[in-house]
Amino acid sequence: MFDVYITRAGKYLPNEPVSNDEMEDILGLINDTASKARRIVLRNNGIKNRYYAIDKNGNITHNNAQLTHLAIEQLYGDDFTKNDVEVLSCGTSSPDNLFPSHASMVHGLMDNRSLELNASSGVCCAGMNALKYGYLSVKSGNSKNAVCTGSERSSTWMLAEKFNNEVVNLKTLEEQPIIAFKKEFLRWMLSDGAGAFLLEDKPRGEVSLKIEWMESFSYAHELEACMYAGGDKLEDGTLKPWQDYTPEEWLKQSIFSVKQDVKLLDKYVMDLGSDSTKKALDKHGVNAEEIDYLLPHVSSNFFGSKLYHSLLEREINIPEDKWFLNLNRVGNVGAASIYLMVEELFNSGRLKKGEKLLLIVPESGRFSYSIAYLTVC
Repeated sequence: MFDVYITRAGKYLPNEPVSNDEMEDILGLINDTASKARRIVLRNNGIKNRYYAIDKNGNITHNNAQLTHLAIEQLYGDDFTKNDVEVLSCGTSSPDNLFPSHASMVHGLMDNRSLELNASSGVCCAGMNALKYGYLSVKSGNSKNAVCTGSERSSTWMLAEKFNNEVVNLKTLEEQPIIAFKKEFLRWMLSDGAGAFLLEDKPRGEVSLKIEWMESFSYAHELEACMYAGGDKLEDGTLKPWQDYTPEEWLKQSIFSVKQDVKLLDKYVMDLGSDSTKKALDKHGVNAEEIDYLLPHVSSNFFGSKLYHSLLEREINIPEDKWFLNLNRVGNVGAASIYLMVEELFNSGRLKKGEKLLLIVPESGRFSYSIAYLTVC
């Protein structure tokens, strides 16, 4: 078995950053009415800027595969080109097509040579699952390198025109926010972008990150879906897929919109994430005191303090001055978020050899968690 290192990290964020006041100008008004949910959601999530693959004139500028390819291009140099890539592993929750796979579409844009592909679906853990595939490929000796990505293009899912056949009643939002949260609150949460890592069996350059281990957990055997799209939840908690609805229902019920069961989210996401983190740390004999940087993917500042106290209840005390977050600057970019955090820290000049990074990525789809432990080399 071989050691595995993240030797380069790249990103691509489309167009100019979009401020809170500009969001509705780009995404549009549902039923020609300004949203009451927007103000409340933004107050809680703490996001100040995000990026859309839509310009300020409403023109779509990139698809998901293009965003991903542009992030991958940041990994190239004189000593590593597109023709050196052996494995391409891509994760996203918003592929451009049902099929071919997202990885195939990205490979088509790379225009290099035949290589091994992996496409990971899901929600936020899709990017970590893509990373684990590349990690295991290099670790086993199957390949000497792998390019792994996480990406999203969510903005076009959130355009008002996608909802105008179903006017959501928000009059009682202040008293019952759950009404807005199911379908609308994610309009004010999600962002577009892509991140990419180069994994190799040897360190490279001034800074590399050795992947010590990766662990994943799923609780789908216990819990129903919490975040979902392309279907709707029935009273018994099961999901009815889009294929079982008529085309008329697709529009009238916004079947393809992204939905969140906030009651389930609030009840389980932090505790199960903290349980998973404790299991991973205990399995590998890591004490919280050894961790120099915690990079948690949180969808909202609202959950940041909850995560801190949930970890503390399990005797995992990582002071908040060790946390590294960029949510307020780039928004919630789903499967790409952890890549964007690592990329920013990797290229910041702050890292010192021997420091330890803990990555925690929750996925509320049906409650999955991915955790990784890295050493600066």
